[in-house]
Amino acid sequence: MFNKSYPLRKKSVLFVVLLTAGVIHAQAQQQQQVKGATQNESGEFLSGVSVQAVHTASGKSYATSSSEKGLFSFTGLPEGGPYQFIFSYVGFQPDTLSGYTIHTGKTLALSVKLQAATTALEEVVIGYGRVSRKDVTSSITTVKAEDMNVGVFTSPAQMLQGKVPGLTISTNSNPNATPSVSLRGASTLRSGEAMEPYYVIDGVPGASLALVAPDDIASIDVLRDASATAIYGSKAANGVIIVTTKRGKAGQSTISYNGYLAIDNVAKRYQMMNGDQYRDFVSNNGFSMEPTDDLGADTDWQREVERTGISNNHNVSILGGTEKTQYSVSLNTIKNNGVIKGTDMGRQIGRGFLQTKALDDKLTASFNINTSITKQNDVLALDQGLSVYDAMYYYLPVSPVRNEDGSWFEKPDRSQYANPVSLIEENTNFTKTKMIQAHAKIGYKILPELTYNLDLSMQNRQFNNSQYYTSRSMAARNENGRSIRAAVEDERKVMEMNLSYDKTFGGKHKVGALAGYSWEENNNNDGFQLTTSDYYDDGLSYYNPGMANTVNMLGFGPYYLSTLRMISVYGRLNYAYDSKYIFQATVRRDGSSAFGVNNRWATFPSVSAAWRISEENFLKSTGIFDDLKIRAGYGVSGNSLGFDAFTAQRVYGATTSFFDYVNGDGLITPIRTLAALRNANPDLKWETTSMINIGVDFGFLRNRLTGSVEVYRKNTSDLIYDYPVSQFKYIYPLLTANVGEIENRGVELNLDAKVIDSRNTQWKTGVVLSHNTNKVVSIANQEFTRDYIELSDLGGAGQTSIFQQRLTPGAPIGQFYTWEWAGYNEEGVSVFYVRDEKTGELTGETTDTPQRKDQTITGSPQPKLTLGWNNSVAYKNISLTGMFQGVFGHKIMNATRARHSNVVGNAGQKNVLASALESEQMTDVNAHYLSDRYLEDGDFLRLAYLTLAYNIPVKNLPIKNLRVYATMNNVFVLSKYKGLDPEVGLGGLTPGIDNRQTYPRTRTVMFGLNFNL
Repeated sequence: MFNKSYPLRKKSVLFVVLLTAGVIHAQAQQQQQVKGATQNESGEFLSGVSVQAVHTASGKSYATSSSEKGLFSFTGLPEGGPYQFIFSYVGFQPDTLSGYTIHTGKTLALSVKLQAATTALEEVVIGYGRVSRKDVTSSITTVKAEDMNVGVFTSPAQMLQGKVPGLTISTNSNPNATPSVSLRGASTLRSGEAMEPYYVIDGVPGASLALVAPDDIASIDVLRDASATAIYGSKAANGVIIVTTKRGKAGQSTISYNGYLAIDNVAKRYQMMNGDQYRDFVSNNGFSMEPTDDLGADTDWQREVERTGISNNHNVSILGGTEKTQYSVSLNTIKNNGVIKGTDMGRQIGRGFLQTKALDDKLTASFNINTSITKQNDVLALDQGLSVYDAMYYYLPVSPVRNEDGSWFEKPDRSQYANPVSLIEENTNFTKTKMIQAHAKIGYKILPELTYNLDLSMQNRQFNNSQYYTSRSMAARNENGRSIRAAVEDERKVMEMNLSYDKTFGGKHKVGALAGYSWEENNNNDGFQLTTSDYYDDGLSYYNPGMANTVNMLGFGPYYLSTLRMISVYGRLNYAYDSKYIFQATVRRDGSSAFGVNNRWATFPSVSAAWRISEENFLKSTGIFDDLKIRAGYGVSGNSLGFDAFTAQRVYGATTSFFDYVNGDGLITPIRTLAALRNANPDLKWETTSMINIGVDFGFLRNRLTGSVEVYRKNTSDLIYDYPVSQFKYIYPLLTANVGEIENRGVELNLDAKVIDSRNTQWKTGVVLSHNTNKVVSIANQEFTRDYIELSDLGGAGQTSIFQQRLTPGAPIGQFYTWEWAGYNEEGVSVFYVRDEKTGELTGETTDTPQRKDQTITGSPQPKLTLGWNNSVAYKNISLTGMFQGVFGHKIMNATRARHSNVVGNAGQKNVLASALESEQMTDVNAHYLSDRYLEDGDFLRLAYLTLAYNIPVKNLPIKNLRVYATMNNVFVLSKYKGLDPEVGLGGLTPGIDNRQTYPRTRTVMFGLNFNL
């Protein structure tokens, strides 16, 4: 019996064993195999951190995220390994823990402290590569995204104002204006991009800033001295600005939104006379006014053309990736409505980036495509009074906007007099610009320390301008409507290839080398223009020029295809010993078709070195410095920007003259004449800028106080300018030649301090101070002789061909050269000091009819000091940031005030300033004469922006980093300047001029929202 029951018993025992094993296995599946915590550098727990467990042998991955208390765990992971744990969190650097094995019954405990993403920027972009901040030997400033200015910005350059020593940026509130940017002083006599720094975006040299939305920028590196910029050779004389955009990272998958709504209002207006004041002004001072002017109105013309500007911006981006592949996509749209009716700008930007690795991670390939569409509406800003910005002040307040029949109130017979509202309504100026850029890059590691890189980029720009002046337009009187259509295309192709080598020997000798080749072709200004007039009606505007009866044979526009090519070879060598002694040398040789056949090649070398004294034992033992580095560098760079293919060539072209050609049948045909338009100069060569820079970087108190001091001298020789020549020798009266020299010297200081750095409260402050002295050394040589070059003919009655600025050896660019006001004579007329024509000395006499010989040096528009003072205060989830901007020690010619102070000339004809009743003599026929009387101090201190932000704690929702903020721009400005705003253009050859074309400065209030998903 026992023997019969044994098999059954055996099966029962087996069943129990299997059941128990199943239970144990199920419990094991629920047991925490991995647990851990995620923290920041201060030890605070981080919630929502993405944690990825990757089984490296099979490639399988498992994901979770940290809880509200910063804790995470894994269950159900296959046993064995090795495992890699990848931690990622927005705003922090990804971190990876590797080489772990999962064992049954054992719990793996992990802990990670994520570092803020800002520490990633300890690497500095130096051009064709990166280098550790501690190994930098040149003058380079890095501005992180979170430290950039906040505002309604249409150009990334505006985000740097007050942030970088030596970088001077002047902006205004016109949505269609571009900021004036100069670095360490003007160093050329040419305008436009020749005065600007060179822009590099994500490694693409010469890329357009219109392709980058401010929200997409991760950091901007400004290369300030020639030892840093020489690697870009012939385009780097004015410095280099390198923009790095946000890219996806391994272990990251984030959807981000940034948006704002902004409200703009005019911050300051000119106080012109109102209707009653003007009537009293005329009647009380013996002036007269045409009866047809005074229709009993009291019109405030400034308010008639102004409005509240409403702007908005939206930016959506998707960033993410794995260890092998990263991606980013973004879409930005902005609409900026100006405070002057008829001025607005809308732009859409789309960007896409994809990067992946192959061939055992030896090959890295990336591709990005960037597009933008910009639409702009603008108003007339011509001379001869045909400017909204002029007419809004001079038009009589006693006149209405419209007549009783609805037509515009106009005075066609009055010189330089146009209704400002009709200038807006009866004239259209619309521009659409389309841009597309494609960039592909391949990097292949031939050896672990040797990489081959190939970059290919293409940029295409299509510019279309459409203008229409109606039959009622004062700008096209008696033309029955005028239409102007222009279409222009620019194309740019670049190929870069280089070999880079980086290796550390013996743990102390760090060697880096770069050798490269560059090819570039620009096909610019390929377009045409059509100007037509005499339409049957205005209904079609500019859309159907075929309806016009007249084609302007001189209105085809200055559009001629210009093809420029450049070939370059370059190299760089870096060496650092034990992070103490650092050396860098670069050389670039450029060849350009823009220059004369005898001078198409030039070489641009540089060398720099640094000594990190803080790494020496004798200084370490003192405990005074956390960082102390002395740098010195010398380099040569060039300026090939702003040229076309014809600069050095002999050019023949059509003139404005026609002659009557009579054929054999007696038929007369008007034929356009051809003539020489430019001389050839086979010896034309590069402008060359050499710079020596000495700098000291320092850090105290565990680097809570850091900064740098720079001293530099920059000399630019072989300046390019047009000089008059004899037509006995040349076919055209001007020759583009290399003549002259400019010098800039300066001192720069940058200080950053963490005043308070506790768990709940932080206060960071930073000061940027810059002093630059600009001097024109010479503008002549043995062949071309000139004592000075006159600039800034600002016009005005009785002042024909009287210039207000001069380029003179020994003086700065923009030197004011004006009459000196001496008060009033017995008749109450302004008089001016007389100077001897030969000696230029004062004669002791005064005159009410000053001549050109009576002008003298009266001031400089070049600032002696520029200031940026940045502050950021945070308490828990609330932060307050702001920036003070200041410019000191310069003059501004307030020609606008002079124009509207002409009490005698304007009486009964145009409006004048209300203050003129007290400041002017009613008998002064010279009240508007431009002299040192209207040369005002341009000093100002502005609270440029103030932002209050709150990071909203979010629980049980997929939203992360939810942030709301309010910003005010142009909070206040302290200045004695009597114009609308003291921030006038400081770049170009005619800085410091305020002459009747000033867009009103605004005060902006913004409300913004940011969050991640």
